[in-house]
Amino acid sequence: MKWTTYCKDRALAMAIYAAAFLFSVIFFIAFRIPSQPVIIILTIFFLAVLGCEIWNFCRKKAYYDNLIQTLEQMDQKYLIHEMLERPAFYDGKLLYDVLCQANRSMYEQVAHYRRETSAFQEYIELWVHEVKPPLATMQLMCRNDPNSKYAGQIRRMDACVENVLYYARSRNAEKDYLIQPVSLADAFREAAMKNREILLERGISLSTEHLDITVMTDGKWLCYIFGQLLSNSVKYISSERSPEIHVYAEDFADQTVLHFRDNGIGIPVKDLPLVFEKSFTGENGRAGTKSTGMGLYIVKSLCNKLGHAIEVQSLQGAYTEMILTFGKHDYYRMQQTPDRGNVTKL
Repeated sequence: MKWTTYCKDRALAMAIYAAAFLFSVIFFIAFRIPSQPVIIILTIFFLAVLGCEIWNFCRKKAYYDNLIQTLEQMDQKYLIHEMLERPAFYDGKLLYDVLCQANRSMYEQVAHYRRETSAFQEYIELWVHEVKPPLATMQLMCRNDPNSKYAGQIRRMDACVENVLYYARSRNAEKDYLIQPVSLADAFREAAMKNREILLERGISLSTEHLDITVMTDGKWLCYIFGQLLSNSVKYISSERSPEIHVYAEDFADQTVLHFRDNGIGIPVKDLPLVFEKSFTGENGRAGTKSTGMGLYIVKSLCNKLGHAIEVQSLQGAYTEMILTFGKHDYYRMQQTPDRGNVTKL
């Protein structure tokens, strides 16, 4: 807050002071009052006005400068009300009271939308649980009937329903965490078994290497992440060569890096920075399959909340490689005794 700015804001009041000063001079002259008392009275009047304005400016400057400085340092600026004290001057009190009411209204609105979101999420989860049994029954019927033409579509429906459930839960995934030592081999084996029918149907060769490593994560969420990566690779296999998926892990002192590589059609360079964006389908998704663009978005979201890193490398027409990085805990770093020699084929 600058003195010049303050004076401009107080220009009308100062003009009134000046007019009163001028009229006082005219009055003293008209009544022929001696100059000495006139000068003393006008000086007292001028110093009183100047002193009041300086005092008013100083206390407001201290308050508003602190307000602006605090606001600039805050990440969540809407919490500025919590950082302020009620000032002594009247217009500052009005501002403070308005902020209090606005803050209270904001909390009420946020609470209202949270309740609505929570109710909607509960409904979605209930709907998913209701629709899962009929889908499972239809899948069993298709297995008993080798000539059924609906098995593939029912699998797609089941995968879509599962995506809805995991997306709804990913918004509040921290309520469903169970962080514990999880074997990469066990988690990947479970994901592969869930997708075995589509893998066999597409004739995909699946190989793993060095997955006998334990990482700190949530086993259920990790299995889902692996399932989404498998599903994504299956969607974009290449017709020019025999489809293969190779999964291997590297164990370092401070982290474990898992590589999930397929020899599919690859991703265009211009799409690489956007593959984890919500609803982004890209050139491949628009051209080949009816992609929703949600699978990798959910994977990225879960990795962020689990504290894992995920990135993608690809060469169009050659391969796509997803790289997951798991940080290490000192205790489990000492417990790991990986065997580096085994290569398994599924």
